[in-house]
Amino acid sequence: MSQLNNTLLRVTDRIIARSETTRAAYLERMHRAAEKGPARAHLSCSGQAHAYAASGGDKTHLVERNAGNLGIVTAYNDMLSAHQPFEHYPALIKQAARVAGGTAQVAGGVPAMCDGVTQGEAGMELSLFSRDVIALAASVALSHATFDAAVYLGVCDKIVPGLVIAAQAFGHLPSVFLPAGPMASGLANDEKAKVRQQFATGEVGRDTLLAAEMAAYHGPGTCTFYGTANTNQMLMEFMGLHLPGASFVPPGTGLRDALTQEGAKRALSLSALGNHYTPVCNILDEKAFVNGIVGLNATGGSTNLLIHLVAMARAGGIVLDWQDFSDLSEVTPLMARVYPNGLADVNHFHAAGGLGCMIGGLLKAGLLHPGTMTVAGEGLENYTQEPVLNDGVLALRKGAGRSLNEAILRPPHDPFQPTGGLKRLTGNLGTAVMKVSAVAPDHRVVEAQVRVFADQNEVKAAFKAGEFTGDVIVVVRFQGPKANGMPELHSLTPLLAILQGRGLKVALVTDGRMSGASGKVPAAIHVSPEAVDGGAIARLQDGDLLRVDAAAGTLDILTEGVCQRPAAVADLTANQSGTGRELFAAFRNSVSAATDGASIFGA
Repeated sequence: MSQLNNTLLRVTDRIIARSETTRAAYLERMHRAAEKGPARAHLSCSGQAHAYAASGGDKTHLVERNAGNLGIVTAYNDMLSAHQPFEHYPALIKQAARVAGGTAQVAGGVPAMCDGVTQGEAGMELSLFSRDVIALAASVALSHATFDAAVYLGVCDKIVPGLVIAAQAFGHLPSVFLPAGPMASGLANDEKAKVRQQFATGEVGRDTLLAAEMAAYHGPGTCTFYGTANTNQMLMEFMGLHLPGASFVPPGTGLRDALTQEGAKRALSLSALGNHYTPVCNILDEKAFVNGIVGLNATGGSTNLLIHLVAMARAGGIVLDWQDFSDLSEVTPLMARVYPNGLADVNHFHAAGGLGCMIGGLLKAGLLHPGTMTVAGEGLENYTQEPVLNDGVLALRKGAGRSLNEAILRPPHDPFQPTGGLKRLTGNLGTAVMKVSAVAPDHRVVEAQVRVFADQNEVKAAFKAGEFTGDVIVVVRFQGPKANGMPELHSLTPLLAILQGRGLKVALVTDGRMSGASGKVPAAIHVSPEAVDGGAIARLQDGDLLRVDAAAGTLDILTEGVCQRPAAVADLTANQSGTGRELFAAFRNSVSAATDGASIFGA
């Protein structure tokens, strides 16, 4: 194992010092909760009767209280392809718990929405807030305090971060996250993107577009591009909450079922009733979060995690800021090319050596903390192994140790680029982030006049009207968390890519989000302060000169006097009702800034 990188150590020490007070207070709360033990031992007879009434043959074990009881928190629904496989997980988990001498109960369900379905629709304005709703719902599920450990069934964009926030609220319990795996590869992602652009220019009709989309998204499992959902799965391995190699095993296979059952057994084995008590508060420490940030950069992962990781960390008393991400990006090599950062999908990445190969390379390069606690035991070296079935029995074997396809996965000493996939931008416009892993170097600096919009539909209308004829920086404001829930603006990607393809210099600047599907167009997103807070983005006017420089990490208004103008005020009434948005007024009124995790917790 190599000596640890100096920047890795410096950033980690900085986070530890910054978090000293809040982390200590959190750990003290978890210690007190652990001392109490499962509350079912103290429930009234009536309370126990309610808790065990439907447990059938497990009732005796629950009454005796000498066997571990596992709480299942599930995000199952069969509208999301990624979550449909969870339908059968509770039965597998209960069976595994009984084999281990314990019991398991479905503690509760949490909502799970699909950003792919709501993209460009009003429902997208509930997407980011759904993360905190999930955390609240999972906390309600576990509030019965009848469990010795928990397993969490979730995959997609806001679901895993919400579940992690809840897991830390119950951080005295051991927790194992159980994924469902990716769907089989369908229509190649670059072909899908080509059809989307053809539809945007009117070259093909909606029937052709629908056929392409259906060929890409065609069965159970996670979407195969490297967006937020699959970035979540990567993080759960780098941070030690998945079993080794579990992230990208496809659903509906014997190996997937075996990993699910082993995860249940593992969770029970880590409870306070055994000899290896490992609460999740001991796993998710400052070093685990640093490892997660390194993984995010090394894989070119989703920009959404700059918001989610901050919120996840704060739930455990750890204070991250975007400079931590940026500094680690400067020393983390980009080792993967997975769409939209390349042509391969996550199945190709997994076959090339996947996360085990990447973790092994980063450990050797001194870019990961090796001794972190995980659900597989102490040390990330465990995650260089891969799961296999030997005569139907789950086993771990040494992983490939090297890339089997260097067009997809490279070692840290010969990466696709020497720095990571994320860049922090600062300047007189505020603070923003950019996913640069898919942006060609000659597109990373754009200096042009701005066109200012308050809605993505206005951008689409201007494009259809042929108004974009020269270099342009498209500014879409009043899209922040306080304005309208910070929706993703991914539906603008095909239009902007067309302009770039015409030889124009083009960039997007927004206080909204662009998601893990951000592509080759430079997008300075999550601009803070947001427009509704009077940030400088609210003072821009059409024709102002702006410079977006991902090479230097700057975001500057070049026109004089802009910051002295009064801030524009938008009519946001259309964003405040319909599709359930009226029920989320309390969220919009209390949410923190994107830099602080865009959360209602501790806002």
